Amino acid sequence: MPQVFNDSLFQAQWLRTAGHSSSGGAELAECLAVARGIREIDRESWFNAWYQQAQRVLAAADDSNRQGRRISALGAYLRASNYFRAAYTLMMEAPVDTRLVDAYRRHAAAFEAAARLLSPAAERIAIPYDNAPLHGYIFRAEGETVARPTLIITGGYDSTAEEAYFFGGASAVARGYTCIAFDGPGQGAAIIENKLGFRPDWEAVVRRVVDYAITRPEVDKSKIALLGISFGGYLAPRAASGESRLAACIADPGEFSLIDEIKSRMPPWVARSLPEGNTVVLALLKFIMQRRLRHPTEGWGLRRAMWLHGVASPLDYIKESAKYNLEGLAQQIRCPTLVCTAENDEIGVTARDLYDKLTCAKSFIGFTAEEGADAHCEAGARSVFNQRAFDWLDTVLNR
Repeated sequence: MPQVFNDSLFQAQWLRTAGHSSSGGAELAECLAVARGIREIDRESWFNAWYQQAQRVLAAADDSNRQGRRISALGAYLRASNYFRAAYTLMMEAPVDTRLVDAYRRHAAAFEAAARLLSPAAERIAIPYDNAPLHGYIFRAEGETVARPTLIITGGYDSTAEEAYFFGGASAVARGYTCIAFDGPGQGAAIIENKLGFRPDWEAVVRRVVDYAITRPEVDKSKIALLGISFGGYLAPRAASGESRLAACIADPGEFSLIDEIKSRMPPWVARSLPEGNTVVLALLKFIMQRRLRHPTEGWGLRRAMWLHGVASPLDYIKESAKYNLEGLAQQIRCPTLVCTAENDEIGVTARDLYDKLTCAKSFIGFTAEEGADAHCEAGARSVFNQRAFDWLDTVLNR
């Protein structure tokens, strides 16, 4: 993929969006056209350019759909959904901008229009969970309705159940799997519509999803696998540590400890004081992080995390992050587990720590720049990831 932006966040999010072309979620030329309308580090122009492109593609989808052109409409609805998601992603912070809510709802609505046109049609589902059901989809493979090996996909910080189709759902269905994608607390509909923030004990979330999955005739109860994408690379292993009904787990990228991931980007003398240590160092860190918060792109990750975790300050987030670790839990994972990492991804630096602590059957894959798969979640080369991950999964499940 070309270097389109100098700003690392703009480049990463553009690549993520354009990379979904491998599963029908983008056209490279459309994404390049959007980029020409965006000014560096200008989030307003980012939102406007993606939103306008999404509206154009959505109008084309509606036109094809009215004419009964299913394939044309399906492709355009998928791309429109992805572009609406890209538009609002850099607005993820508190207080919530009404444009984020609007773009999210358009993202979901365009995808649901596409879901009805898939063959077989995908089904929107509501998974029982406390006071607000978890939103999701079940995607079925071609052929008669029979129990099939099933992949559950859990995303990360700014993921949605809809985007999970591009990351792995389409590839799963093409290989004959049933696939369930869902928004857990802190994700998609759960945070935007129901204001449910993240929780570290993801086994309590996935347990509800598995409870639902085993009621479905399309699901082989003995062959349920879990894929965690981005921050899901922590969430999926955490779930597997406490959910014995999983037959396999994939972490992309693997994350053993969120706070250690954060510390890896700081000078050692600062990292040693986290989460609660030298008060002088913490005061200096507070000053630096408060300044960073105000930067349009460098502060985005902090602003997003504070909203999704429901905390008031960067230091509060660091303290909260200490709860998200697999110390003493990785050894409890019993199902075969695949841990992934990418050569130039600063997220997933604790992937090897996770792998080393596992006592179950385990495999490790490092994706490289040579194969074009060195970005976060192998953005721009997702088909490379899917080939290797699903080949592993097929072997583990004896398919």
